[in-house]
Formats: sequence, C-alpha cells, structure tokens
Amino acid sequence: MKRWIAGMVMSAAVIAPALAALKVGEKAPDFSTEASLGGKVFTYSLANELKKGPVVLYFYPAAFSKGCTIEAHLFADATDRYKALGATVIGVSNDNIETLNKFSLSECRSKFPVAADTTQSIMKSYDSVLLSKTSYADRVSYVIAPNGNIIYEYSSLSPEKHVENTMQALQQWAAANKK
Repeated sequence: MKRWIAGMVMSAAVIAPALAALKVGEKAPDFSTEASLGGKVFTYSLANELKKGPVVLYFYPAAFSKGCTIEAHLFADATDRYKALGATVIGVSNDNIETLNKFSLSECRSKFPVAADTTQSIMKSYDSVLLSKTSYADRVSYVIAPNGNIIYEYSSLSPEKHVENTMQALQQWAAANKK
C-alpha cells in the first residue's frame, strides 16, 4: 500500500503543470520572433501588437496534438470577440515555423498567428515550460494590457477554459478602462 501511495504521489508530481511565475501587475517580457498567420511567415513583435491594444498570449505544448488542436479551434472561434474588445491573440510553442505554417492554416483557421519559440527563450521568460517534459511549453495563458502589464494569467493543461477565462478577464479590463 505504501509503495502504491508513493507511486501515485510521484505520478502526480510528474504530470503536474508548472505554476506560472508571472503574476498580475508584473511587466510582460517583450519579445520578437518568427510567426505564421495563414501559412505566411512574418516577424511578430509583442511591443508592436501592444500599441494596437491588449494581447492574449497563450502557450501550448505541441501543434496538432489533441489538446492543442482543441485550444486552437476555440481561440479561432473567439477571434472576432477578441477583436471587438480591441485585443489580439498569439499562440507560442516550441514547434518549428514549417509546422506552424500548416497549423496556422488548418487548426488556427488563419484567424490568429502562432509563433515559433525553438530556443524556448519566450517560454522561459514567461515561466511556461512544462515541468514533466521540458522540451514543451506548458499550457498557460496571459492577458497583457497595452501598457505591458499582465492583467490575467491562467495555467491548466486542459484546453477548455483558456478562451473563456481570458475573454472574461479582457471584458472586465475593457469595462474598467472605458474612455
């Protein structure tokens, strides 16, 4: 019995996601990287996007995996609602740009860009590396205000609530910041 309990504790420790270290109110690390939108490669700059409005930045483990495909579909379906709030979306993973070209066309439905972080520099700066498999990003979402401050963060390996939660945070922020 003790061996079984010890095994369960070890299993839970291995599959538990990392807790996002960046908290509400902190400055979001700036970055520029290669990204794809609709299968076309361009240089994505967080600073440039923040000039347009809030940014929903989400990290995901791997393009074309079941959970990441579900999450991409959910973000694609919500893109117009994000735009109505003045926000843009960017997904980041450790996938190479060739894979992301395909993923952006099919699973992201050419609605929002996905960025390649093959050196993991962005994932590390946002403390979004999956502890159980460090070559992958953890599933973490941030909402970043135009001033560069994080206004919301959510960590869960389940893809189902990332859009709902970031949308709610963005709506609350927009209501509090009406001009």
